[in-house]
Amino acid sequence: MRLARTCRWSLRLLALVYVLALILFAIGWFGLFGADRDPLSAVFLMPLGLPWVLFADFLPEPLWPIAAALAPLLNFALLAALCRWIARRDGAASFERNR
Repeated sequence: MRLARTCRWSLRLLALVYVLALILFAIGWFGLFGADRDPLSAVFLMPLGLPWVLFADFLPEPLWPIAAALAPLLNFALLAALCRWIARRDGAASFERNR
């Protein structure tokens, strides 16, 4: 049960960091709030999207920012699936212990 709770909290933390990185990306990419347009605005999204962001090189160059923005969602989906599996496994184990 403790592992499932830890997994859920890490999923929430990843979601929060992703949203913050996406906000910084949008501010830098579109020059919102009077900020200068910055080509390095996706620098915080890159580590969140590894290793999937490395495959963006195979896409046309205009799609690179979109790929950088969406790549962390793959890691989020994988972590969510892993958390569901852990929760199911822990639920079955606790059911067996209570028998």
